[in-house]
Amino acid sequence: MSYSAGRATQAYASVGAQSSVAAASPHRLIQLLMDGALDRLALAKGHMQRKEVQRKIIAIDRIMSIVDGLRMSLDHSVNAEMSENLENLYDYMNRRLLLANINNDEAALDEVSSLLKELKEAWDAIPSEMSGAESQQSYQPAAV
Repeated sequence: MSYSAGRATQAYASVGAQSSVAAASPHRLIQLLMDGALDRLALAKGHMQRKEVQRKIIAIDRIMSIVDGLRMSLDHSVNAEMSENLENLYDYMNRRLLLANINNDEAALDEVSSLLKELKEAWDAIPSEMSGAESQQSYQPAAV
């Protein structure tokens, strides 16, 4: 049996990612989702620049799915105003992604990336002692 280096690396990365997710707290899962969306935004932009239409579509579709996952993780019972604002922001991001896909608009991808980076910085700023039991109840970043 033989494995290509690429396949072995992909398999290793997949197992590593699955292990990270299985052992992650809800706070860490949100960080992983945001990291994944940011990585895919960079990929989508590269595909767009190289006119790799199918790959661009797949990357943007995955980003939109991640943003939907973030939106669905909101707990409106904790801070209704903040979670509503975040839900509206996630909806806006997905609309911008859809238009970026249709119009090959790199600026729209950059805008979503910038918004997501700002959210991630706020999320990452939550002290580790706060990200344990308290953040496991819901997804509510600090002040955004």
